[in-house]
Order: sequence, then structure tokens, then C-alpha cells
Amino acid sequence: MTDSSPAPGADARHAEKMARIKAARDRMMATKSGEKGLVIVHTGAGKGKSSSGFGMILRCIAHGMPCAVVQFIKGAWDTGERRLLTERFGDLCQFHAMGEGFTWETQDRERDIAAAQAGWAKARALIRDPAIRFVLLDEINIALRYGYLDAAEVAAFLRDEKPPMTHVCLTGRNAPAELVELADLVTEMTLVRHPFRAGIKAQPGVEF
Repeated sequence: MTDSSPAPGADARHAEKMARIKAARDRMMATKSGEKGLVIVHTGAGKGKSSSGFGMILRCIAHGMPCAVVQFIKGAWDTGERRLLTERFGDLCQFHAMGEGFTWETQDRERDIAAAQAGWAKARALIRDPAIRFVLLDEINIALRYGYLDAAEVAAFLRDEKPPMTHVCLTGRNAPAELVELADLVTEMTLVRHPFRAGIKAQPGVEF
């Protein structure tokens, strides 16, 4: 049987190391005093972009912060997050499903453009509302990629008209350069492995 007890003095060395790390961390945190409303971009081919955005929505709800979701693509889907937010937290989170599904499902470019434009109009109104602290623009990057919305216009609005303390998160693959350059926080999800490639369909609780 392997002896797992620490070597003599190991606990003291560990405590000393952790104390140095904590002191360095405390010095770093002491220099961070700024606060602002962030522009956040979640992009990349990997899974988790919308999931991360909805995780932040739940954090806002837990803090009692009014928030809102505008879905640009998955509006026709019956998703778990939509059920939860509308049925349980409608007093704190507005949910606007503006899309009608992926573009290959509608097969109607003009209808897709109209839905995206309506979603962007709703998004602008929500972002301008000083009572709302966080707005999630779910899959807006797809609408931008297909040219349903003007990336320069979206970036200019966020730069010039977003209230200083309002957070806005934009999700979807292929985020345009204008948004990546503007954003305070950019995360690119990297695809390593996905069950869809192995013939596994989208499943409740994981994908929607």
C-alpha cells in the first residue's frame, strides 16, 4: 500500500507558498478599482457561447439585477432557458425571441432580414433603458455574418449610445472584427470534440 502522507515539512512549505501567492494576488487586486458596463463577445466554433451568456443572465437574476435576452436565431425553438426565464423569472428578465430559426430552415432571406432588424430595434430599446443592467444578444453574430445587420452600425451604437454601466453580451460564431476590437471581454470557444460528429443528435439539457 502506498504511503500518501506528506514529506516532512511539506505542509509548512505549502502554506508559505500559498501565502506568497495570496500576497501577490492582494497587491494585484488593490490596483483594480475601475467599474464599467462591459461589451462581451462569445464567439468561436466550440460549444458554450450561448450557455455562458445565459449563465451570466442567471447571475444577474441572483443579484436582483434587471436583465433581458434578445434571441436572433433560435426564436422558434422551445429551449430550456426560455422556459425557465419566462416562467420563473419574468419579473427580472425580459425574454424576446425574435428569430424564426436558422436561415436554412426559413429559406427566406427577406423574412430573416426583417426578423433580425426587428430584433436589433428591440435590443437598442432594451440597452437604452437605464433600468436594465445586462442585455444578452444571443446569436446576433450569425445575423451579422449573413449581412442581416450592419456590423459597423452595431459597433457604433454600443460605443456611442450604450449607458456607461450597462453590460451587453453578444454571442455566435464568426464575430465581426468591429465587435472584437470594441469589446472589453472576448472569448473564443475552441472545438475539440462534439458528439454531433459521431451521430449524436442535439439533446435536451445539453443543447437546448
